[in-house]
Amino acid sequence: VLGLLVWALIADTTYYLHAAYGWVMFVSIFFWIVTVLFFVTYLLQLQLKFYVIPWPLMLMIFNAAATVLYITAFVTCAAAVQPTSWRQWDYNRRAAASFFAGLVMITYGASTFFSFRAWKGLGSNAATSQVADHV
Repeated sequence: VLGLLVWALIADTTYYLHAAYGWVMFVSIFFWIVTVLFFVTYLLQLQLKFYVIPWPLMLMIFNAAATVLYITAFVTCAAAVQPTSWRQWDYNRRAAASFFAGLVMITYGASTFFSFRAWKGLGSNAATSQVADHV
């Protein structure tokens, strides 16, 4: 949802006049679409049908890549905001897009942490793994 806000806020400005916002648009649209695809995959439990794919590792790599690219998009968007814009509403929308890009970056970073823990199997203890093995 936050990536969609970044996309919508930038798209509502004259982003085509500034090349930096093209990168922000690409990152926000690409990762929003791929995130929705992952969400639908998990919602429909399609990962159980494609059991050959290491889903925890794939999700961790995706979240790490999204974090790194959203860092670049956040820095680009925040650096390109100009308070002396010729249209005041462009400034407000670009500043809000920078804020939400920062939130998306933090969210993907947290998702990377949790997907790393899921990939490594951290968070379970010996008692639960032994009970599951013997039952």
